[in-house]
Amino acid sequence: MSETPILKPTQALDLLYEFEREPVTEDKLQPGRYFAGLFAGEHVAGTEFVIGALFVSWGVNAYDIFVGLLLGNLMAVLTWTLICAPIAVRTRLTLYWFLRKVAGPTVTTIYNVLNAFLFCILAGCMITVSASAVRVPLGIPPQTQWIPTDFRFVLVVLVVGAVVVTLAILGFKRLSQFSVVCSPWMFLMFIAGAIALLPAAGVDIRTWNDFWQIATQKIWTGVRPDGKEPISFWHVSAFAWICNLAMHGGLSDMAIFRYARSSAYGLFSAFGMFLGHYLAWICAGIMGAMSAILLQKSIIELDSGAVATEALGTAGLIAVILAGWTTSNPTLYRAGLALQAVTPGWPRWLVTLLAGAGTTIIACSPFVFTKLLDFVGYYGLLLMPLGAVAFTEYWIFPKIGLTRYWIEKKQMSMNLPALLSWLISIAVAITLEKTGTLHLFFLFVPVWLMTSILYTILAMLMGARDVPADAKEVIPTAENNLIVTSSQRKKEITQKEESKSDPVVWISGIIAGLSLIICLLLSIWVFVKGTNGFAQNLKTFHSILLYPTLAYFIAGTIFVIRRDREKQNN
Repeated sequence: MSETPILKPTQALDLLYEFEREPVTEDKLQPGRYFAGLFAGEHVAGTEFVIGALFVSWGVNAYDIFVGLLLGNLMAVLTWTLICAPIAVRTRLTLYWFLRKVAGPTVTTIYNVLNAFLFCILAGCMITVSASAVRVPLGIPPQTQWIPTDFRFVLVVLVVGAVVVTLAILGFKRLSQFSVVCSPWMFLMFIAGAIALLPAAGVDIRTWNDFWQIATQKIWTGVRPDGKEPISFWHVSAFAWICNLAMHGGLSDMAIFRYARSSAYGLFSAFGMFLGHYLAWICAGIMGAMSAILLQKSIIELDSGAVATEALGTAGLIAVILAGWTTSNPTLYRAGLALQAVTPGWPRWLVTLLAGAGTTIIACSPFVFTKLLDFVGYYGLLLMPLGAVAFTEYWIFPKIGLTRYWIEKKQMSMNLPALLSWLISIAVAITLEKTGTLHLFFLFVPVWLMTSILYTILAMLMGARDVPADAKEVIPTAENNLIVTSSQRKKEITQKEESKSDPVVWISGIIAGLSLIICLLLSIWVFVKGTNGFAQNLKTFHSILLYPTLAYFIAGTIFVIRRDREKQNN
């Protein structure tokens, strides 16, 4: 009888293969629930507390926030579905390796290093958000300077960063499982916090008109506290659209959708946009405005930890911590994939570990969070043009007689038209923004179109037509992988039926569901009680909410792990 070999830690980590340099195989494609959970978890984040409150401080009126966000998030979902997901599904590659075929190794190396660096800053922002919640019970003062003023904050960041890096190393499936467990509860916390704090307005809300009156007079008033001109409906819509520009318009989420069974899975981004960037932003605006009333402070003086604590007590701190984790995890995962493309001899886990170490160091400086919104705008602006280049070459070139992947077929190391189009587009965009000609939020469409047209013209002049007639396709496609045979469908149905027979799975699922219902009912109880004894009711809500929260995470974790393990065994 042979003994199972004992693997060294590095050998075990090497087994966490994530198809970094070749197409994902059919047997590794993931079901829709993973994408729903991943998007919901990533986009119901700690920054939603900040952005939701930001709209209030920007003087947005109630109509613009409800309708403007609806339009902007719809455009974001369509961009994921129609631009990003189709290329990912057909190539099964990350953007970083797909771009290598399109732009050549030199341009791709520049892009990947820049992309990874920006991803690390973004992940660092999320780690800082989580740390800002942990600081509250430890009595650490708010950290808003370039350098932390309390060494305990640094220790908190290091611990939070260690957890984030570990989850990112474990790969796509572990990230998805973590998000699947966290996202329903986190989303519910935004709703529960908003419902519970509404009586802080001093009015008992019994009709929609009552709510709308509070919304227009005490939350989204159309007046900025600093006296500047409020932003418009179109600013709200454009911000919602470009908030994740690098991911959808810049094609970075090819890393996620290469595991999708169909390009229609791009619609699962709606779980992130409409649960996170719509309802969560609205709820966060309510919590921010009501917290400012209770604490008698301006909304711009409150951070995520303060707002969440005022709304949800200890459960609010947990919500901010987890929200930061579920956003920083996939972001750091993408950073590892980007660096993997320029360190071909290194395993992904090692690259991700090193990127995570740098990210955690960045997170120790709170400035990355205080400058988050400016960073997000420029982040998308810097990366988006090469997404337009990749889209144009994949879809447009074959239709106008130019050769797809012409750089690799000619064995050239650099795609000069791509580099020039990228640099010129960035220069024009920054000029338009800095001169006040066009607001940062409105640059996406004109810059995308300019990049696409410019690249097409330059490529036509510099050799995209001049390719040997016998040149073969270099990129392996996975279009045939979309075909699911009847036997495979039958097997999936059988597995679903068998999974229902496991009592542990359905009992833990019921307990998790009931726990969420209890959390919601507790907030409704505070709301119904209204202004009568509100302070005491809110305190009771905070103390009780922690128990169904713990019950949910225990039962939810058991449910997800047992269900996935059972399906894998089947």
